[in-house]
Amino acid sequence: MSPHILVLGGTTEARRLAAGLAARPGVRVTTSLAGRVSRPAALEGDVRVGGFGGADGLAAWLREHQVDAVVDATHPFAAGITANAARATEATGLPLVVLRRPGWQPGPGDRWHPVASLDAAAELLPRIGRRVLLTTGRLGLAAFARLTELHFVVRSVEPPEPPMPPDTEVLLARGPFTVADESALLRAHRVDVVVTKDSGGGATAAKLTAARELGLPVVVVRRPALPEGVTTVPDVAGVLDRLGLNPP
Repeated sequence: MSPHILVLGGTTEARRLAAGLAARPGVRVTTSLAGRVSRPAALEGDVRVGGFGGADGLAAWLREHQVDAVVDATHPFAAGITANAARATEATGLPLVVLRRPGWQPGPGDRWHPVASLDAAAELLPRIGRRVLLTTGRLGLAAFARLTELHFVVRSVEPPEPPMPPDTEVLLARGPFTVADESALLRAHRVDVVVTKDSGGGATAAKLTAARELGLPVVVVRRPALPEGVTTVPDVAGVLDRLGLNPP
């Protein structure tokens, strides 16, 4: 029988993986999207949108649709989805492969301030800057809502959800961005501190280079811990190897 692979998607890597799996003869791929982006990019294979109802709901879906393996290719900060995938695959006895692009690493000249959470970032901000470029996505702005004395430039793909800081300017944009673009943005808005999650990848890394060149501090929210016993692969080729779908 043809193997059925469920990809928990929403990232560029998930889209590339779906294409790679769909190109394998006899492989059926279904990509699941949470539905948080109104216009997702086109995907190869089958697509479903919406949640499963937690780990138990996901396990039931895996059994009903005769899935043979699960690949979690969600955003590195989608900790709840990863936890549910780990519990559901353990309950069903299916293999789980977690695809995570490598995180960013500071280099010479970087002024990084690593923190464990958005709340910790908000606690630190008033001590290091007054005009903030906030690139942590449209969710989670509530952590910064109490910072009434700071000016925020919030950049996200979709309009952010309230509550948010009272002095906020919203920029809707999708990467990749160039270093020149990011430098121009930082100068135009007189930004003196950048806040970002350690998403990794190249699409939004230019802001880190721009901040380094302008001598700006960057508050970097570290990735959440993986569930116990779960390991990751860094790219699509690693997933295909784990699934035994790369040519010998």
